[in-house]
Amino acid sequence: MADTLDMERPLSTKYEGSIRSMVFCTLCACIGALNFGFTIGYSSPAIPSMVKHGVLKEEDAGWFGSLMTVGALFGGPLSGWFIEKLGRKRTIFLSSLPFLFGYGSMIAAQSVTYLFVGRFLTGIGSGMVTVCVPMYVAEISTKSRRGVLGSCVQLLIVIGICAAYILGLDYEWKEMAHAALVPAVLSAVGACMIPETPRWLLGRNRKVDARQALAAVRDPHADVQEELRDIEEGLDTQEEMSWSEFFGRDELKRPLFLCLVIMMCQQFSGINAIMFYTVSIFNTAIPDMAYAATVLIGLVQVFATLLACFLMDRTGRKKLLILAGIIMAVTLFAFGLYYKLSAQKLLPEVLNMWLPVVCLTLYIVGFSLGWGPIPMLIMSEIFPARGRGMAGGIAIFFNWLTGFFVTKEFMTLQAVLGQDGVFYFFGSCCVFSVWFVYKYLPETKGKSLEDIELYFLGRSTVKV
Repeated sequence: MADTLDMERPLSTKYEGSIRSMVFCTLCACIGALNFGFTIGYSSPAIPSMVKHGVLKEEDAGWFGSLMTVGALFGGPLSGWFIEKLGRKRTIFLSSLPFLFGYGSMIAAQSVTYLFVGRFLTGIGSGMVTVCVPMYVAEISTKSRRGVLGSCVQLLIVIGICAAYILGLDYEWKEMAHAALVPAVLSAVGACMIPETPRWLLGRNRKVDARQALAAVRDPHADVQEELRDIEEGLDTQEEMSWSEFFGRDELKRPLFLCLVIMMCQQFSGINAIMFYTVSIFNTAIPDMAYAATVLIGLVQVFATLLACFLMDRTGRKKLLILAGIIMAVTLFAFGLYYKLSAQKLLPEVLNMWLPVVCLTLYIVGFSLGWGPIPMLIMSEIFPARGRGMAGGIAIFFNWLTGFFVTKEFMTLQAVLGQDGVFYFFGSCCVFSVWFVYKYLPETKGKSLEDIELYFLGRSTVKV
């Protein structure tokens, strides 16, 4: 049977305090995730608007879309370095600046170069956010609430995507860029209103500051001193690491391997294929409302992610990933069968119209329940405090690199495997993901970050 992180004696059973302060700090930090989501959703309505107004040529549209990913490849490792050197809070503040300058460049655009530079900068900000925000939220959360609060990162991302789609119904690209400045400014302001994480402060031997920071994210009744002792004991077992030392330590290789495979599974879950076909699916079923239906899918994503927030600390990460993977695999295989039978004209007209719509909706629900929010949450949980930023930067770089590869080679894959074969391929990847999670991923629900570190050090009591 798979390892489960079921500690017989967790480090502490202290009273965990009120959730109010943690929610406030989480929401302030997650405004950066809203920026990221808006940036993802921006290109879909903005590119046609730019082309219509002659600001962007059709042959340049692909570059505009892909430059965000290129920027994010730099932003992830950059954020990992800032996290270790400057702290989590300051890195969140710094992550807002590429969005401000990026959208500012688009607004001031006098040539396509301004648009490309702006898109690249927003990509850097997106890469930074995907490292620093999940880690900040994980480090300020109590073990019983880390799942729901950590899932808020993905919730704000999909809200940002949906907001971009909705604004795209009535507004042009430059007006949308102006709107994007609002969350960018709020993110910078929000970062100034939250404390640094106690773990980072203790790692710099700033014990008084760490105590004040922990008190700020708990309440007067919480046992701050006991929790500080637990965190400090965990930090005492670690040392500062160079890059070469990081890759050479056996106790760090396993969490890094697990995280990289989870990130790869997320990108090979078929989400890019599904989003590629979304408009064409709705054009077939409801041609007069195809874009509005895309907005509706965005809303489905928001509500499904909200459901994931409530389930995360009740069912656990593993069960949600397995359930989501099964739903996604079934719907992807159904998509493959649909395209095969549709090409042979063997489907009744009603099924031909509505089967892909139903499959698409179920797939989005499955992805939003598990493989959307959980990989970033896992990344923020399984690495040791010293080196967490370094490891997170590597994981996010790999995530974006894999996503770039899947997106770039999607058309090639489709040409080789056929329209139906692409979905069979991604469905098979989801089956592999379910197997891998069941066999190798430890459950982190209800465990402190220090408990999880001890597990990977081989120094915890684990039921197998």
